[in-house]
Amino acid sequence: MRIFANSRYDFIRWRWYAAALSLIVLAAGAITVATRGLPLGIDFTGGTIVVLRFEQPVTEDDVRTALTALAGDKVVQRYGEDDNEILIRLPQIGQEEGAALEEGGRRAIELVEQADLGKFEVRSVESVGPVIGADLQRKGIYATLASLLGIMIYIALRFRFTFAVGAIVATLHDVAIVITFLAFTGYELSLNVVAAILTITGYSVNDTIVVFDRVRENLRTMRRESLYDVINLSVNHVLGRTIITSGTTLLAVLSLYVFGGEVLKGFAFAMIVGVIAGTYSTIYVASAIAIALSGRRPAVRTAAGAPPEPAERRARKPGRNVRVS
Repeated sequence: MRIFANSRYDFIRWRWYAAALSLIVLAAGAITVATRGLPLGIDFTGGTIVVLRFEQPVTEDDVRTALTALAGDKVVQRYGEDDNEILIRLPQIGQEEGAALEEGGRRAIELVEQADLGKFEVRSVESVGPVIGADLQRKGIYATLASLLGIMIYIALRFRFTFAVGAIVATLHDVAIVITFLAFTGYELSLNVVAAILTITGYSVNDTIVVFDRVRENLRTMRRESLYDVINLSVNHVLGRTIITSGTTLLAVLSLYVFGGEVLKGFAFAMIVGVIAGTYSTIYVASAIAIALSGRRPAVRTAAGAPPEPAERRARKPGRNVRVS
C-alpha cells in the first residue's frame, strides 16, 4: 500500500516559520544551560553512585540527613518507578581513585544502616575516577566531531557542496535540539546519551540523503524548474517512506522508553527527540539551506499556494495541443 503517492504539499513554504521556531527553542535551551548547567553523568564527572532498595517507603530527606557526615554536595533522588528505590550520587573529592572511591560508597551504606531507616538491599554501586571521566568526555567529543566531518565529506562528494552544508547544519541542529531537551527535562549527559546522539546523526543524515538523492534524480528531468520546486516535489515523493520509517522507529524507541527501565530512559528519550528533530530538519533545515546557498530564486507561487507543476507533467495534460478550428 502506497501512502501519499500523489501528495502536493508545499512544505518549503513554511521554512522561515520553522527557522524562527528552531531559533526560539535553541535560545531557550542555551539560556537553560547557561543558568542551570547541563547535568553530566558519572561517566564524565567521576564519583560514586549507590542504588538502594528499601523494604518500606522512605523519604529522600531522611536519606539525605543520614548522609550528613559525608563531605561534598550529595544528590539523593528517587530511582525508577519504584518508590522504595533511592539513588545516591557522591561527588568526586580531589583526585581520589580506586579504593578511595569504593570507600565512599561503603561509607554511605554504613551511614544509612546507622540511621535505622529500615531494611534495604544494595542494588548497585558504580564508581568512576576523574581520569577515566575526563578521558571519556574527550573521546565522546572527538567521536561526535569525527562523525560530522565524515558525513560532510561523503555528501560533498556524492552531491553538491551546498547540500553537504545543509546536511551538516541540520545534523548540528538535531544534536543541539537533543541537548536542549535534556537540559529542559534534567536527564544527564551520559555515555548512553552520547551513543544516542551518534545514532541520531546517522539517522538524520540518512533521511537527508534520501531526499537529496531524489532531488538529484528530479534535477535531470526538471532543468527549467527552480530548486525550490524540485526540492518540494522530491520531499513529496519520499513523504510516504519518511512517515513509515520515522513512525516505526519512533514506536520502537517509545517502547524502549516505557519498558526499558531507568538505565535506558536517557538513551530512549534522546532517541525520541532525535527522530522527531531529524525528520523535521531534513525538510526545514537541510533543504532550506540548500535552496538559500544555490542562488536560484524560487518560482512564483500559484494562488492556492502549491508549487507549479513540472513542465513535463503540464505537457502531458489532455487538451494542451488541441487546435480549435
